[in-house]
Amino acid sequence: MRIWTKFAAYLVVLLCFSAAHAGSYEDFFTAIKRDDAAAVQSLLQRGFDADTRAPDGQHGLYLALREPALKVARVLVDWPKTNVEARNREDESPLMMAALKGHTEMVRRLIARDAHVSKPGWAPLHYAATGGHLEIMALLLEHHAFIDAESPNGTTPLMMAAMYGTAPAVKLLLDAGADVTMRNQLGMTALDFAVQAQRRDAAELIAQHVRAQRPRGTW
Repeated sequence: MRIWTKFAAYLVVLLCFSAAHAGSYEDFFTAIKRDDAAAVQSLLQRGFDADTRAPDGQHGLYLALREPALKVARVLVDWPKTNVEARNREDESPLMMAALKGHTEMVRRLIARDAHVSKPGWAPLHYAATGGHLEIMALLLEHHAFIDAESPNGTTPLMMAAMYGTAPAVKLLLDAGADVTMRNQLGMTALDFAVQAQRRDAAELIAQHVRAQRPRGTW
């Protein structure tokens, strides 16, 4: 009889814990959508795992940066138990999302937490170049991001800047030493990307750079 009584008591405790955790789970992701930093801070202090993932596999910090919910993002980045290198199913990191969205302050905070500025495949510099975020691009390069990083299909940050970014973003990468001769798996160079996207300003910048690199007396 005592064994069954203990088991029943244990079951009640377990069910209460599960219900409380389920409630915290809902509260956490609701707080992110509302950018409710105080609610997230309270949950973390009560033991909630900052790296808990939503049903779609995205973790809280990534979602906060994507929303954006920057007050919550600051809380999560500053929380020492948060894994700032947690990746989603597409191998995207929080730093990549911050770079894409142009959240310069968050990029600085993530780098201060030792977030990786370079990684195999798509990298933060690809994402910053896509958005044409000059300050973030410069910041990543200052922290030794690989300027000619290649995505799984061989696309470089310069190619992304040429097709989706801005002419100043293209110029920044060219001035920093980006390789204009690299080709992706389809054989396309950054100049090809600019021409395909009908980005005349970017195409002219790249063409001028190519001409300047040729030996004198050649066309």
